[in-house]
Amino acid sequence: MGLIVDWDTAKESDYDTVFQPIIVRYETQSLILADRGFHAKSGFHAKSGDPSNLKICKRGSWNDRMLVETVLSMLTTICHLKKVAHRTWAHLQARLAFVNAAFNVLVQWRGLKPDQDQMIRLSIAEFSL
Repeated sequence: MGLIVDWDTAKESDYDTVFQPIIVRYETQSLILADRGFHAKSGFHAKSGDPSNLKICKRGSWNDRMLVETVLSMLTTICHLKKVAHRTWAHLQARLAFVNAAFNVLVQWRGLKPDQDQMIRLSIAEFSL
C-alpha cells in the first residue's frame, strides 16, 4: 500500500545495511524496494546476504519506489527538513516520527490511485499553509 510501517535512524557514516534487521522483521508480510546501498554481500555486513523480501532496484526500474521518494521529497520541503537544527537526538527523532506519520496520512488521504491517464497526481500544496 506504500505506507511506512517501521523506521529507524542511524549515523550518516553507517551503511544502509544497518537497517536489514527491520527488513527481516517483515519478511513474510511485505516487499521492500530499495537502492543498491541496502545490498549486503554474504559475510560483509550480513551473515547471509539480503533478506528474501528485499528487492534491490536498478536505476529506472520499480517506479513505485520513486513515487514514495517523490512524496518524501515534497514533505522535506513542506516540513522544512533541510533546516532542522535540533539540540538533542530525541527531538530529531520526534520530528522524523511526525514526518512519517504525515506521509502515511497523505498516502491514505486520496490514495495512490492512477487517474484515467494512468498517472498518479501528487499535490500536497493544500497542506503547506
